[in-house]
Amino acid sequence: MVKVNLGGCNSFVNDAEYKAILDKALEAFDVLENETGAGNDFLGWKHLPSRTLEGSLISEFEAVRDCWAAKKVDLVVVIGIGGSYLGAKCAVEALSHNFARQMKTTDAPEIVFAGHNLSEEYLCELMDYMQTKNVATVVISKSGTTTEPAVAFRIVKQYLENTYGKAEAAERIVAVTDAKRGALKSLSTQEGYKTFVIEDSVGGRFSVMSPVGLLPIVLGGFDVRALLEGAKAMEEQCAKRCTECNPAIQYAAMRNLLYNKGLSTEVFVTYNPKLVFLAEWWKQLFGESEGKDLKGIFPASVTYTTDLHSMGQFVQDGARIMFETVVSVEKSSRSLVIEADEQNLDGLNFLAGKHVEECNHMAELGTKLAHIDGGVPQMQVAVEKLDAYTLGELFYFFEKSCGISAYMLGVNPFNQPGVEAYKKNMFALLGKPGYEDMAAALQARL
Repeated sequence: MVKVNLGGCNSFVNDAEYKAILDKALEAFDVLENETGAGNDFLGWKHLPSRTLEGSLISEFEAVRDCWAAKKVDLVVVIGIGGSYLGAKCAVEALSHNFARQMKTTDAPEIVFAGHNLSEEYLCELMDYMQTKNVATVVISKSGTTTEPAVAFRIVKQYLENTYGKAEAAERIVAVTDAKRGALKSLSTQEGYKTFVIEDSVGGRFSVMSPVGLLPIVLGGFDVRALLEGAKAMEEQCAKRCTECNPAIQYAAMRNLLYNKGLSTEVFVTYNPKLVFLAEWWKQLFGESEGKDLKGIFPASVTYTTDLHSMGQFVQDGARIMFETVVSVEKSSRSLVIEADEQNLDGLNFLAGKHVEECNHMAELGTKLAHIDGGVPQMQVAVEKLDAYTLGELFYFFEKSCGISAYMLGVNPFNQPGVEAYKKNMFALLGKPGYEDMAAALQARL
């Protein structure tokens, strides 16, 4: 179970302040639970773990996996952007052996991603790689018209049709899209693609427990049932109206209290490089949910101990605008002991007999004390180990915390009006019909 430790904030807040903010957190929790707040038509994510475990979706995902295995597919290109790829990317990175591909330790197809950028070089190099593999694709888009994934899908689709023929290509394309409308839904019906539905009530950044995240996770050979069981456990825990037993309430309350004290940046910290994309997923979740109406805590991330040798100086001695949230993994899944060296030229024989992870843990504790002494409050979010179950716990914990926290800020957690501004400018500058006047005005500014 996810555990939240707020002890690293004790010297920055007092009991009365924390008790007052807990009352506000409970009010926001009630809004979320009773579904009475802004954006309440986007709360389908709240019960996705339990609903999915009870249904037939996982078997349908496995049928796709088995069909493509029979075709000897060894590369799956997952096309999506934002919440349509970050959850799956996080799971693949977190649950894989760091060197699985180099060692060829798995029979599952490799999962790679496209549609999350507009880099011509990236897409050309993806095409180079596809030519060496047996390829299928999952395209994820509610509308089918979001520029980045639409461009990537147009290119990958053409490659599949040219390489395997149109009929066979249709069997190598799965679309995750709207149930009834949109360009991708229309194309899927026209071409006979297998489709999975993105429910109207589930927004992209809350969609990791839907087909958006689960299908790529299954195709990658990971234990999606365990992931959902972990999420279900947190679904139940985070539904409790309890300030002492609900970690989502505790976390949301403290981050808002620190924000109210002028700390406008939250730094997500991990000491395990497999969690780099959990941080990326978290940044989108909180950034897109809270950053509006000129409000919000800016989400940043670092990976220690690596970044202690780059960003550590700023965190220790720079502007006092931040607090840290450390995601701790208490037990390593592997064991490696440091041995004594006869010459001891590096002076590290005092570590002989210690596990490498003990050194990592002591670095975590030492950094915590140093940063607190330097004026940086620190929260800890801990799980026992890193596996599919605990990753599911973390996904759901942060989703529920985000909903509570955004309502505490007084914003709608489930819209994203600000992301449209750049799109309109881009369309105008690219010459999209209907944007001629806007294009002329923009060109005059450049």
